[in-house]
Amino acid sequence: MDDLIARAADILDNAQKILIFSGAGLSTESGIPDFRSPGGVWDKYDPSDFYFQKILSDEKAREKYWEMSREFYGTMKDAQPNRAHISIRVLEEMGKLLAIVTQNIDHLHHKAGNSPEKIIEIHGTAFSVSCLSCGKKYDREEIERRLDSGTKVPYCDDCSGILKPDTISFGQAMPEDKMARAISHANECDLCIVLGSSLVVYPAASVPVQAVRSGTKMIIINRDQTPLDSEADLVIHDSVSRAMTQILGL
Repeated sequence: MDDLIARAADILDNAQKILIFSGAGLSTESGIPDFRSPGGVWDKYDPSDFYFQKILSDEKAREKYWEMSREFYGTMKDAQPNRAHISIRVLEEMGKLLAIVTQNIDHLHHKAGNSPEKIIEIHGTAFSVSCLSCGKKYDREEIERRLDSGTKVPYCDDCSGILKPDTISFGQAMPEDKMARAISHANECDLCIVLGSSLVVYPAASVPVQAVRSGTKMIIINRDQTPLDSEADLVIHDSVSRAMTQILGL
């Protein structure tokens, strides 16, 4: 392991435009359960209940969706950045961070102190809510207060449209602007570091794939194997927070 850490530190030292691609394995170390892991959200709920078209067409589906979303948001709201998040902030302070592309919806990169303009939340964020009809935005806490007071399904004040957290649901289109920015960074970076992602969820995983295709060096830090391990310059199967702090000497 010491050898891997030393090699990773050397690769990082020689990089000037680092793209971080982060997944659920980064958030689990802050106490946020992975949707897919045992005991995660999909052990309790059926994912097929939350397809975007079902949310649009079925009041009962919207009620169940908000029940699930509230439970998950309650965990995220109080979560704090871990040492890996802080390590990424240090990379920005060093002037080496090009951007963060994250699959996570928990706002922890913001809490850690990274510049918002460097963070691309490719699957959205649970911390704001939008009307699907008129686009009006709400702070999540405002909607939580409505739900606390007994509202089962909140609707827009302005147009009575369907309200939904600003996260990407099954069957919902990915934001084209965010994907375009992420792919652009994948082509521009000189090092892509994958942190805590299984790299099986597409189209998000196409970002590190594109980085590899463009000839960029890649370090993957994840507890389990990923489909890109064989193409990475270095793979570390360990805790992301432990590995990142060792690599940076924090």
